[in-house]
Amino acid sequence: MTDTTFSKEEKAAIKAAVAEKKAAQAGADAAAACDEAIAAMTGTDKEFAEAFHRLVAENTSLAAKTWYGMPAYADADGKTVVAFKPGAKFKIRYATIEFQQAAQLDDGGLWPVGYAITSMTAADQERIAAILRTAVGR
Repeated sequence: MTDTTFSKEEKAAIKAAVAEKKAAQAGADAAAACDEAIAAMTGTDKEFAEAFHRLVAENTSLAAKTWYGMPAYADADGKTVVAFKPGAKFKIRYATIEFQQAAQLDDGGLWPVGYAITSMTAADQERIAAILRTAVGR
């Protein structure tokens, strides 16, 4: 009987999360792990992740790390605020920027927490920068 509960990609992400927890307990360099995750990407995923990484650094004080093997950025309490999900990782047609509960994006009873990325124009980058600033309360 074949286990279809989790896809191969989802299982790999879970294994990455376990490895990240062990690495953190051993005092590993979380920012270096984020850099390595981005360096391992290819194509537009890599291009977009590099641009997103720069936007996070320029517009927030979030700390780089990985989260389920993906580049992610945490607040001073270590809570993941936002992660970059490469499309190739889950065999989807676009990368996404996914905000977590620590992001300060609340807007009434309904607000977006995920954004698909298909381009990284100057206008796109400014929009992402504005969302990042809002997410961290700037």
